[in-house]
Amino acid sequence: MVFTRRPAAVLTAIVAACAMAISLTACTTDANSQDTADDQTTVTSSAPGVVAMFTPSDGITLNQQTPLNKWAKLTPNLTKALTSAGFKKGDISHTTSDSLDKQSRAIQDYVVNHLSGSNTTDDAGIVISPDNITLLVAPVVEADASTRQYGDYVSQELSTADTAEGSDSTDLSDSSNSSDSSDSSTGSDSTDDSSSDASKTAGDSKNAAQAEAVDRLVSSLKLAKESGMHVVLMGNSIKGYKPDAFVRFSDAQAIGKLQAEKIVSKLELSKASKDNPKYIEVLMPYTAVDESGEASDSTFVQEAFRGIWQVLGAYYQKGVVESPSGTLNGNSTEDDWQSVAYDASKEGSTAKVLDARLAKADEHASPTRIDGIIAMNDYIASEVVTELDDLGYTGSAADINPQITISGIVGNITGKKDLSRSDVPDPIKSPEKDDSADSTDSADTQDDSTATDKTDKTKDSQWPLVTGYGAYVSNIPSIVNGKQWMTGIEDRQTLAENIAEACALLNKGQTLTSMSSVRNTEVGGKKKVPTISGPLLAVSASNLKVTLIDPGYISLADAGL
Repeated sequence: MVFTRRPAAVLTAIVAACAMAISLTACTTDANSQDTADDQTTVTSSAPGVVAMFTPSDGITLNQQTPLNKWAKLTPNLTKALTSAGFKKGDISHTTSDSLDKQSRAIQDYVVNHLSGSNTTDDAGIVISPDNITLLVAPVVEADASTRQYGDYVSQELSTADTAEGSDSTDLSDSSNSSDSSDSSTGSDSTDDSSSDASKTAGDSKNAAQAEAVDRLVSSLKLAKESGMHVVLMGNSIKGYKPDAFVRFSDAQAIGKLQAEKIVSKLELSKASKDNPKYIEVLMPYTAVDESGEASDSTFVQEAFRGIWQVLGAYYQKGVVESPSGTLNGNSTEDDWQSVAYDASKEGSTAKVLDARLAKADEHASPTRIDGIIAMNDYIASEVVTELDDLGYTGSAADINPQITISGIVGNITGKKDLSRSDVPDPIKSPEKDDSADSTDSADTQDDSTATDKTDKTKDSQWPLVTGYGAYVSNIPSIVNGKQWMTGIEDRQTLAENIAEACALLNKGQTLTSMSSVRNTEVGGKKKVPTISGPLLAVSASNLKVTLIDPGYISLADAGL
């Protein structure tokens, strides 16, 4: 049965009607006991019970460049982990939905069917009570094109308030359009007003449908918990709803922070000085206007920059890090995201921005020195790599540590040789500011000056560190050859194992306090929610084999080997 509006009251009535059936299944405790009544046998099992997974359909990414962080990649890991935890394959179901409306209906139907006496036995005919059922739900949340470039797991919050904000954006846009057309003819104004009204009506209808879907989802999940089922939300939280557990994947701050921390470590910024600063550019791509023509929510890009600035801000303030473009400086704060943000939805926008940031003093000058570029995701990183090549930068990230060669990296990845690295000293003072050399011989001084000039030009054109996120298969060859220095990914297998363990504990009526990966956090505005989380994996050529190839995330062929 399907209810389309506010089903909570109706569904609750079903629970009362099914109370006797539920109590019969709940009273069985011994794994080998059998109760016979009216020639029917109820058998309980020592198996953990049932898990029903509800995930979004995979999002679409630009130009077929696909991050590894996809729902279709996670669910096989989850199924394998659940079976390893004791769940039978027949007791694990999976439903995908391409909209919140479809997903909320699927969850509603599942809950109603189980509470009304249908589908309450497993594939062996053993009765399954509600408290032996866990719903694994990743709520469908719409993401704009730029957010999808980070993969499907980026945690967001589902709320009807989000759609209201979208409506406000539409109103602002309409107001701007009205002002721009003030000199137009009356007929044109009438047409614009009509188009604006139609757009507003469509937006209101979409918001109403979204609110109804959220209401249906929350009502169904609350009913599931009231009946004894367990609810674990994955990735996306729901404002005002408290699940039994929450699985926190990556979020904007974590993605920005990861890349900034790796830049700090690799460039050894703790040893840098004002006399020989490092030069870093931060790119913050976002979508200014969504597919429907409304202003996009900028929360993600703001949070991502906040994560970056929490790490890099102190170095800019000390003067040991500079931005060649001047977009960031010692007076910048974590609220200055707009100074480095740009609309990445336009063709060639990244190349245009980078070209402007790294502009030469004149056409005969050497390239502008740059030590690191935070590109945020692999899609942008691929465009950065292309533009750096066009601008005349040479070498690769491997040149930053000459003891590691590309051939050595490839040999390590294919298992033919061990990878050894040693630190390369970087002077506290830049060569042009080092006056310690003996200058008594003018000829020697001139030779030294010429040599220094050549060294400076080589340094200026040296390929910088380029960071990204998503572990796009199409970008892995660039990781191998050092053009893109690092990327990031979720530790899917570990997360899947932790989720499976949590499901088994919940179905056995146990708490999650014994799990080292669980800590209480605030989720959806609700405090003390058991939260499963883990660190993001940073991937570079030096650990590509152990991080991506050995676990089976990618193959040698994917790496171009």
